[in-house]
Order: sequence, then structure tokens, then C-alpha cells
Amino acid sequence: MKKKIMLLGGLRYLLPVIEAAHALNYYVITVDYIPNNIAHQYSDEYHNVSITNKEAVLSLARKLNIDGILSFAVDPGVVTAAYVAQEMGIPFQCPYNSAVILQDKGKFREFLYSNNFNSPKAYTYNDIAAAHKDIYNQKITFPLIVKPVDCAGSKGVNRVDNIEQLKKAISTAMQYSLSGRFIIEEFIDALGFSSGAESFFVDGMLVYNGFYDQFFDKYSSNPYVPTAEYWPANKSHAILNDVKQQLQRIAKLLHFSTGLFNVEWRVGTDGKVYIMELSPRAGGNRLAEMLKIATGVDIISAELQKSVAQPLPPIHEPQYNAYYAIQVLYPTKNGTFKSVSINPTILQNNLIEQEIRIQKGDLVQTFTNAGAAIGTLFLKFSTYNEMITTLNNTKQWLTISVNSNYEQ
Repeated sequence: MKKKIMLLGGLRYLLPVIEAAHALNYYVITVDYIPNNIAHQYSDEYHNVSITNKEAVLSLARKLNIDGILSFAVDPGVVTAAYVAQEMGIPFQCPYNSAVILQDKGKFREFLYSNNFNSPKAYTYNDIAAAHKDIYNQKITFPLIVKPVDCAGSKGVNRVDNIEQLKKAISTAMQYSLSGRFIIEEFIDALGFSSGAESFFVDGMLVYNGFYDQFFDKYSSNPYVPTAEYWPANKSHAILNDVKQQLQRIAKLLHFSTGLFNVEWRVGTDGKVYIMELSPRAGGNRLAEMLKIATGVDIISAELQKSVAQPLPPIHEPQYNAYYAIQVLYPTKNGTFKSVSINPTILQNNLIEQEIRIQKGDLVQTFTNAGAAIGTLFLKFSTYNEMITTLNNTKQWLTISVNSNYEQ
């Protein structure tokens, strides 16, 4: 009998997961409330159930007698996947209660603070008046970051430098929050680039870290949405070891088992390492795909095999023979998509793969959050300086044409 695996969500990020699952001879069931999502065209079976309704998904999972469940790179389904796994006694990378803490930015900040991790001062609210009162009384001071407690992809995230900006930022955060709650925290200015990782634990032990640095476009509609990631991260061994030690301590406290986690971290201008976010899922923007190309370690298949309690493929710390980057494709204005043009030198020397998710004439919007991306480029470089120069000068080699005679 084929192993049955349930994948929550239906976006394009699931296509390589479905391909890998089929290569492992698994039967793939996709679930969400949007029948036209592309992943459902490639799965073996689809069910129209909201992935945030954990009881409905559990009922379906029991009816279908699944062997495993994943919310791979799909943030809204993570808590549901953890709940279903715990109720059915199937593998997940942490207990349900731990997933609840990790997926709620307010609860995660409280966990970090109470266990003496480096953490920005942060407060969670469900109404604007309480937030205004605290800021008026200087309980927390500018600059601040305002964001929903339960949303990923930089949706609803804004920096606030004065009281005049606060109301709009809170309103935006609440629009994106499933629970109607938002968090206000100190802005931790990064020393160098902000960073992240795809990290894999086996029996609670950290065995793999695909550390990367993030690029940001200060001229984009939201300068706090990453526009590129590159490998390996340009950080010292001492810094990376500090990150590993903090992740291992979190794993012990929250009883991690086996599986993949996405990490966002940074080194503050105070020299301290801050674990900003840690989620029991793969990261978005095709990070696991690029890491397989760059290092040969297949964490997608490992995560699938973990989910159905099968032996894992070899997993070890990644080794790089070059420099690799994912460049996000995004428009700089609203309109209808026309084309992507890449300098021939980049095409010939650096481009590994080009992914464009939309068609000519489709409506596009400026890069306010990760969902506004229209595709990605996978790039390879011989030297760090070549990579950084290229990423710093995208306007010289990359053109995204948009017909702007469209009003939103």
C-alpha cells in the first residue's frame, strides 16, 4: 500500500514537494478552500477544507486514514498539522503546544524572554487604544515594528518611527491577523545583513543548517520584505555557533523531535544574536529547492520521509562549492505584466533557473509582501564579491516591464 500524505495548502511552493512525494511512491492529498490553486492539479486527491480549521482537517485525515501530514512552506496550516499529527499519533517536528508558541509571535517573544534568550522588548494587543497608551507612557519607544502575531511573508509588517504612523500600521497588521491581534516590538537594527536558515533536527538534535543572508530593497513598497537570499551566509563561525547553540536550547525546551524548521535571525548592532522567528515548516521562496541544488542535501525528501515514519536519507551540514542566490522578481508599480528581461551576460554565466508564475496581461502589484512576487531567479557565482555586486545592482541587468495604465 502506498503511504498517504496530506499536504495543507495548494500554492506553487508545494509542486516540488508533490514531485518528491511521487518519486517516493507516496499518495498525495492536498487540502485547502481554494480549488483553483495550482498544487491541486498535481496531487492525487483534493479536498475543499480550510486548513485553519483543525477539527475539520482532523476529521478528514481520520476518514482518509493518512500516514503523514505537512504544512510545507504554508504558514497558516502549521498549527493544524501539529494538532492532527498529535491526535493521530503520526510524526511532526514538535508537540502541538510547542507549535502554538512558535506560530504566535507574541507567545514566542514571551517564551524567549522568560527563558533568558536575547529578545526585543515586545507587547501583544488586540486594540489600538491600549497600544497608544503604552507608547504614550513610554513603555516601549520608537522606532518600532508593528506586525500581526500570526502571519508570515512580511504581510502586515511596518516600521513605525512616530506616533502619527502608528494607527495606520496597527490597522494594516490587524487586517492580516487571523486572530485580530498584533505585536509591537523594539526595532533591532541589524549589524550587516539579516539572516535565516533551513534547519533540520533528528531526534531533537540539530544536524543541518542551511544558513543564508537576506537582501532588502530600500526603495521597494515595503523595505522589510526580503528581495533576495544568498548562500553561504557571510557570518563568522562564532556567530553561527551561537545561533546553533540557541536553536539547540530552544529545541530542548520545546521538545523538538525530527523535522525541518525555518529560522529568521539577526545580529544586532549590540553584537548579540537574536532568534526572531522559528517555525516548524519549510521557508517560502523555494529555499529548500535551492539548497538541494547548492549542496546536494535533499531536505524536501527528508521531510516527507519523516512525516510517514520512514528512514531518512543522509543529512549533514551543507558544503558549498560556489555562491548561490535567489533573486525575487517583483514589479515596482501596479499594472499588467508584460515581460522579464535579463542581461545576456547574467543569462550565460550566472542563471541556473528562471521561474515566472504569471502570464502576460496578468494584474501585478508593488512588492508590499512576499505574496506580490511574480517569480524567482536561481543564480550561481564564482566569488562573493561578484554575487554582492550583482544583487546590489539589479537595475543594471534585470528589467520587469509593466503596463501601468491600470488603476487598482
